[in-house]
Amino acid sequence: MELSERYIQKFEDEGFTSVYEWQDPAGTVYDEHAHAGRVSIFVTDGSITFTIAGSTRQVSANERFDVPVNTPHSAVVGPEGWIAIVGEEIEGDS
Repeated sequence: MELSERYIQKFEDEGFTSVYEWQDPAGTVYDEHAHAGRVSIFVTDGSITFTIAGSTRQVSANERFDVPVNTPHSAVVGPEGWIAIVGEEIEGDS
């Protein structure tokens, strides 16, 4: 089983209601926003840098990042783009 398939299964086992693979080209910017439910990201290729409360955190291939619920954050995709497995708890689902 591929790494991405394992992480899809892991997120499903953790109860995320939406699990999918996502990718963006280098330099993609996510403006500041917040999530009402749980969001976890496992980067399979490339990197992304999050900014939360003025602090930055780069998340690279083979790393997981759990986005803090209801916390404003922004992000910028790294110089090689990124591919990630995303697990989301959609508001109203359980």
